[in-house]
Amino acid sequence: MRERSGRRRVRRIAIGAAVVLALAGMNGPWLWRVGSEKYHDYKINQPEYKADNGHWDIVEFPEEYRQNTIHAALLHTGKVLLVAGSGNDQDNFDKKKFDTRLWDPVKGTVKKIPTPTDLFCTGHTQLGNGNLLIAGGTQRYEKLKGDVTKAGGLMIVHNEDPDEPKTIPAGTKFTGKKNGRTFVSQDNILVEKAKKVFDKRTGKFLRTEAGLSRVYVEAARSGAAYETGTQDNYRVHGVKGTDRRNVYGMAQKLALDKKDFQGIKDAFEFDPVAERYIKVDPMNEARWYPTLTTLTDGKILSTSGLDEIGQLVPGKNEVYDPRTRKWTYTKGIRQFPTYPAIFQMTDGRLFYSGSNAGYGPDDVGRKPGIWDLRTNTWKGIAGLSDQQLLETSGTVELPPAQDQKYMVVGGGGVGESKRSSEKTRVVDLTADEPRFVDGPSLEKGTRYPQISTLPDDTVLISGGSEDYRGRGDSDIRQARIYDARTGKMRRAADPLVGRNYHSGSVLLPDGRVMFFGSDPLFADEADTKPGVFEQRIEIYTPPYLFRGARPSLGRGPETIERGESGTFPTRHVSSVKTARLIRPSASTHVTDIDQTSIALDLQTSKGAVSVTVPRNRSLVESGWYMLFVTDDQGTPSRARWVRVP
Repeated sequence: MRERSGRRRVRRIAIGAAVVLALAGMNGPWLWRVGSEKYHDYKINQPEYKADNGHWDIVEFPEEYRQNTIHAALLHTGKVLLVAGSGNDQDNFDKKKFDTRLWDPVKGTVKKIPTPTDLFCTGHTQLGNGNLLIAGGTQRYEKLKGDVTKAGGLMIVHNEDPDEPKTIPAGTKFTGKKNGRTFVSQDNILVEKAKKVFDKRTGKFLRTEAGLSRVYVEAARSGAAYETGTQDNYRVHGVKGTDRRNVYGMAQKLALDKKDFQGIKDAFEFDPVAERYIKVDPMNEARWYPTLTTLTDGKILSTSGLDEIGQLVPGKNEVYDPRTRKWTYTKGIRQFPTYPAIFQMTDGRLFYSGSNAGYGPDDVGRKPGIWDLRTNTWKGIAGLSDQQLLETSGTVELPPAQDQKYMVVGGGGVGESKRSSEKTRVVDLTADEPRFVDGPSLEKGTRYPQISTLPDDTVLISGGSEDYRGRGDSDIRQARIYDARTGKMRRAADPLVGRNYHSGSVLLPDGRVMFFGSDPLFADEADTKPGVFEQRIEIYTPPYLFRGARPSLGRGPETIERGESGTFPTRHVSSVKTARLIRPSASTHVTDIDQTSIALDLQTSKGAVSVTVPRNRSLVESGWYMLFVTDDQGTPSRARWVRVP
């Protein structure tokens, strides 16, 4: 009996094993994948792995607070302003649905902020008073050639009345004197009064120069029959009396060509305390994709962008004065592609790395150099590898800022090129003849890298894609940490979310890094399904936060003037080795001009550390900064907010 039951048990085990083996044979790849994923999840959550590589976590807002975040800026309240505008969504634009969110990463709360206009593809920078300046945005979405049904283009409106300006409302009709075709203005414009010109020597009146304004017009009717190919004068409907002679339009070709995105002149300051937008004087030029750069005197330089008819602003750069909240043109003309990476140097001159985010001729303003804004003089910088692959590259000022070294990361060919660069290039601007040299290479050619400076003098480089807007499922789920002191780069933990176009990163006051956005063109490898905007936020916790205790920094002065010192209590005096002032980010389109990490002189005493802010106004721009101290292991404290007045 016992022998027979044993034989039956052996048969059952053999049959069960055969079934398991058969199932494994049929489902081997699935079992391997599930097993691999579980092992990977297990591995990346081990304390040893985190201490070496860091860790990623996903933050998903409640559905009613989700948006297509295009811009992000850290405010001195510790909250993050997330700006979508219309979020690259034509339906939102048509419905005038413009979004902004204010996220508190400490409390985890999200607040909707009324958004005054379409701040999609605007420019922004931190101001000395703690507000965020926002300038430009979207007047009109692009239309591809096959989608354009009404001929349109630029109408220049003249006003020869020297006594008063003229308001021309949207919807005004213009009829050609020769071609007889009627076009309709799409926006309100103000045409300045004519200027009387006198001989400076004799005072004799010479002539009157008409006031001019530009407006986009479309044909009153659809079809190719309404295209024009030559210049014509246009009668303005609705004007009366002598204005019928003084006010007129002039236009060249008005056609069914592709229409690029068009910019706006509007500008705002966002008040982090009141948590609202404040309208200020508009720019002189409409701009879509502009860069805002802080200057030594606290004024803000605005460069590039597409104008109100979708053309690259022809080198007319302008400056915002935060005291008057008004804009004035700079002297001279200098043209750049859109979102040019233009940084202020410690001697007050400007460094352009060649990085940009897209629009503009492939032979205009794409070479790196040093620009003296006062004299409008330029000195080129040689040695940049893959110079034809700078579009959608990222540029970062390497820490500390006193070293004046910059790194250009990745990039791609102009427009929708499939080409991309795996290069990093470093330039030392303190050299007698600055020249780029190659740094450590990335594993893959990388467009849209997200780059953040960390308090321990390292730089986090993450994400991007090999192809334009992630085509061909080419997102790069890799991250690296570059050590600015040694020039070496190493792999870090891989991000969980792919991020390409319309993405960015922001260093938080607790030493972690926030990532936002991603706007792929397609959602599959075959490029057959439309892409879906990535609305989740991801947080990277660097390795330095998994080493155990971190130094603490108690309350100290909230304001420290240049050349002055501030004292902060700490229980970790013996281990504190460095202090850094890090300017909060304002990030979009691979462009974050505000990032800078300034080394401070550090002295210790019983139970406290004292830090001294450098005197150089071009190095230490006015405004709010995060003050970090790091210990002998490179572990940073939580930041204290300090204002440099």
